[in-house]
Amino acid sequence: MIMNKVSIGLIGCGNVGSGVVKLLRKKKNHIRQKFATEFVLRSACDKIIKKKPPRGIGRAHLTTRYQDILNDPQIDVVIELIGGLHPAKEIVLGALKKGKHVVTANKGLIAHCGKALFQEAHRRNRNIYFESSVMAGVPVIKTLTEGIAGNNCNGLYGIINGTCNYILTGMSKKNYSFAEAVAEAQRNGFAETDPTLDINGMDSAYKLAILVYLALGKFVKIKDIHVEGITHISHDDIEYAESLGLAIKLLAIAKKTNNAIEARVHPTLISKEHPLSATNGICNALYIDADPLGDVLLSGEGAGQMAAASGVLSDLINLASRDSQPASRMLANLYKEEASLRMRSMDQISTRFYIRIMATDKPGVLSKISGILGKYGIGINSVTQKAHNRAATVPVVMLTDYAKEGMVRLALAQIHKLPIVKSKPVAIRMENLK
Repeated sequence: MIMNKVSIGLIGCGNVGSGVVKLLRKKKNHIRQKFATEFVLRSACDKIIKKKPPRGIGRAHLTTRYQDILNDPQIDVVIELIGGLHPAKEIVLGALKKGKHVVTANKGLIAHCGKALFQEAHRRNRNIYFESSVMAGVPVIKTLTEGIAGNNCNGLYGIINGTCNYILTGMSKKNYSFAEAVAEAQRNGFAETDPTLDINGMDSAYKLAILVYLALGKFVKIKDIHVEGITHISHDDIEYAESLGLAIKLLAIAKKTNNAIEARVHPTLISKEHPLSATNGICNALYIDADPLGDVLLSGEGAGQMAAASGVLSDLINLASRDSQPASRMLANLYKEEASLRMRSMDQISTRFYIRIMATDKPGVLSKISGILGKYGIGINSVTQKAHNRAATVPVVMLTDYAKEGMVRLALAQIHKLPIVKSKPVAIRMENLK
């Protein structure tokens, strides 16, 4: 059997990088037997690698300078796992210019710089692999670019941040407060010490930008994605959702209608009968509306050392099996976009809304609130109010008919100014998924 040997330079030996080293060692014989390929870790780079090298690093050359890996002519592929934009961008561009392929799990880098990086890969006849940038080892990139390549994608809905999903699950299943759910996620290693990037929705926005490019053919700027996090979700919201047969999930949503694309990340109410509502804990899921195939659901662990390392290993195997093909033929490295596509303004998007307003219990409260909603053309489908004592501040919950985002924002801003309203109204969009 002729053995294909691929020499690797690993930059970034933290949690995921250490997992890659472990997986390469563990799966060595399996890869040799099934794919007639041997991956050789020639060099590894990290700031503290000489003090604390990953277990099983073997005879790999250890360095603190990423330039050593880029300048090594015997290295075929560079794995970038340091995260962030700089020097990650310089590393990827440098590797391409040196004639090396790249594997990365860096969602922020692909989201912000993907177009420039793919254009450079095309010029150099090299390729960038990034399966682990979205949902770790769950084969989302592979599915979108190859598995359903003959389909048009009309829309996608994703639970693509495990931290937020874990927090919302804790609040729903264990009756935790938001703070308690965050603390448990941190104790179990599912949330960073500073979880801001996750809970404010930005992590999901980076991943959504990648999915929009792959599924809908447009490079979306992060600033053009409407982003809301989960910090305003309360137990009242979760209880009301339960009573209505609904679940609250942080969804990343993208849709294409004619030549217009909408891209948004926000808490969303969906039916408990839909498969996405059963995605709990750190699990991720992506629901794809494909034509002609129909609905496709991918789910699995979207975070963790070995989940991410699995995606990196998958990329290495794909690289080894296609190394002779020009980068321009690689489906995931599209370096052009459809010129006719435009972004749809969030203000013009119509959805149904769940609205919770904390108001003083006085006569005429509902008429004042409904009057403002009516002024902006927002129809009320139902109103719910908990049992209460007079003079108490009580939650008033309304479900609206379909209404334009811009009108809802204007109405809620005016309602917030009413003396009877004691806090900023909470609005959660609803999606009627098939």
